[in-house]
Amino acid sequence: MRITPLVLFSVALFSISAGKSFSEPVRDRLYLVFVGTYTDKTSSKGIYAFDFDPATGKLIPRGLAAESVNPSWIVIHPDGKFAYAANESGKQSMISAFSIDAKAAKLVLLNQLPARGEDPCHLAFDKTGKYLFAANYTSGNVTVFPILPDGKLGAPTANVKDEGALGPNKERQEGPHAHWVGTSSDNRFLYVSDLGLDRVLIYSFDASKGTLKPAPATIAPSAGTGPRHVAFSQNHKFVYVLGEMSSAVSVFSMEGATPHLIQEISALPEEFSGRKEAAEIVLDPSGKWLFTSNRGHDSIAVFSVDPAKGTLTRSTILSTGGQEPRHFALDPTGQFLLAENQNSNSIAIFRINPSMGAPTQVSKTENVPSPVCLAFLPNP
Repeated sequence: MRITPLVLFSVALFSISAGKSFSEPVRDRLYLVFVGTYTDKTSSKGIYAFDFDPATGKLIPRGLAAESVNPSWIVIHPDGKFAYAANESGKQSMISAFSIDAKAAKLVLLNQLPARGEDPCHLAFDKTGKYLFAANYTSGNVTVFPILPDGKLGAPTANVKDEGALGPNKERQEGPHAHWVGTSSDNRFLYVSDLGLDRVLIYSFDASKGTLKPAPATIAPSAGTGPRHVAFSQNHKFVYVLGEMSSAVSVFSMEGATPHLIQEISALPEEFSGRKEAAEIVLDPSGKWLFTSNRGHDSIAVFSVDPAKGTLTRSTILSTGGQEPRHFALDPTGQFLLAENQNSNSIAIFRINPSMGAPTQVSKTENVPSPVCLAFLPNP
């Protein structure tokens, strides 16, 4: 259970610095990465830092960036100066604000506020970078925090509980479960993926006040889907909803008065009969390929995208080489996919074939305790 949106970055160019050997890491062409973990019942102490080398596809450990309790989701502010973490701890859940010391690969705590809900599992910014949204899974509500000029979080400007008819699964859908949040391209609406309600709810967002108001339209996959994470096409004409409980992608057209379903396609092999718990969904920067992760099957599914119709064709499914790939992310160059295997304490790194989509594993970083979220600093 829990979630994850994608920030796309342009391809970076790299040069060999004078006096440096090819095997020696060159600091100014590495990307700083922060990895969130679960600290309950593990050896983890919080958020860990790595350098990522896009020349080799390898992670280079930098050590503990910040002690933090169950930082299960991390986002980097667009200005690259601040980071925010969801501390997923039931009724004691918090949201933490950090300043980033990129040179030292450290996060310095600025302040920490109650999440105003239970088990925040996803965070996102509005388009102005002035507000932070938190999706609280267990309590099924969304909180809006203003981001102050010094990077600290201010008192919430909104706190709304998802409402609607519950899905058919009495165990998993006994109440609303907000799992993902993201704004429309014009910043006027907030989308909230709710596993318990089998809907992606739509709220009107007032960016001048930081307030939310329910909108009449919703995005509704098939009953029992359990929406988890959402991806939009670059032109926002199509939306892709990943069902945690169905391990399928529901494709909607956003053209017209209301979103309408045009396709549902499985992310699992037809013969698979094990646990279905899809986790993450990401479109690559080119818009040609869509990736999802499957817990239970422990795999990444790859789909080709028809840019005109928005429909998907599943091209391959590959093992992550570990257990429970709760989250994965693409590096800023769009060349690599990094999948965190939560239950085997590893991060598998794959190079993406731009013409075929199918990733090939190039390395694996071991001994990362319970990794569940990964965020890149936008600039090396």
